[in-house]
Amino acid sequence: MPECQNCGSFVSRDYVRVFAPEGLSDARVCPRCEDAIREGAEVREARSRRVSSSP
Repeated sequence: MPECQNCGSFVSRDYVRVFAPEGLSDARVCPRCEDAIREGAEVREARSRRVSSSP
């Protein structure tokens, strides 16, 4: 099962296919990682808090 390399949460294979670089089987950062974002080939700490759209 694919998982987030940052927090270990489950991510779908579709999420990995869309957001992970070619050849990786796990995502580097997932939507649950509010403190980290993808930037190019790296993962960095978010400069500002991301706003969640869930109720």
